[in-house]
Amino acid sequence: MRAIRGEPERFDPPGSPDPELVDPVYGAFETVQDATRRLDTLESRLRERGDRRAVFLTIYVRMTREVHDGIETGRFADPAWMRRYLVTFANYYRRAFLAFETGDVAAVPDPWRVAFGASMHDETLVVQDAFLGVNAHINYDLALALEDVGLDPNREQKYEDHLAIDEILSGLVDAQQEALAQVYAAGVEDVDALFGRFDESLTLRSMTEGRAQAWRVAVVRTDVTTPPIPALASWVLQTTATGGALFVLSPQLDPAVLAGLRRFEQADTSVSTMLTRIDDRLAAEDG
Repeated sequence: MRAIRGEPERFDPPGSPDPELVDPVYGAFETVQDATRRLDTLESRLRERGDRRAVFLTIYVRMTREVHDGIETGRFADPAWMRRYLVTFANYYRRAFLAFETGDVAAVPDPWRVAFGASMHDETLVVQDAFLGVNAHINYDLALALEDVGLDPNREQKYEDHLAIDEILSGLVDAQQEALAQVYAAGVEDVDALFGRFDESLTLRSMTEGRAQAWRVAVVRTDVTTPPIPALASWVLQTTATGGALFVLSPQLDPAVLAGLRRFEQADTSVSTMLTRIDDRLAAEDG
């Protein structure tokens, strides 16, 4: 039984697909450059429409570029495997977005249906849009992508490359959190100061834990093929990531604070302006 069957209308796809949004994700990504170019196009088109699905892409495209730069500068022991890793991972996002946009609900994993649907129905804060995408892509897609690209041969070497991504992302994560805070309150340099215990649970630093769990699940699915273990591992992925998405939508914030933040977003700042602030902050970090 699908985890969100009880309230599907809350996470329904658009009534009709937008051809300009379908075009960049139609057909598999072949290279890292192809993936980043097409996802960047999709992010720009979503941003132009004020579509909050752009928020995760703003972060994800930059992350992908950072890891690709690491490949090109010799950061990884197995660059060919890392390129396959990035492309395979990006294709999981591509397929989920394409299925959602074209109304193929059965093909949309529940964590992505929650993320896309909530963002489209304007019931989220920008910080929630970011967390919803990170949750679905890391806590659901990554284990499956790792299984697809293969952990063997030289599993230990591949694991070290997997861990090296965490090092590349660490500085970018700090910049992202500061940028998300600045979206809401100029001069607030720490999301903790704004979101309190909500951020302690949902901080983007949880990507490291999610990536570690993804590797463990991929190992189980690779090494244990006897039923019911593969099916159980899939159920754990789906249930954990969907539960995480629903938790992101139920933050333990003071209702008055939450209402005030929503009013601020709706009245004072467009999605495009918010994403430009995030872009500027991340670019400053690169400099």
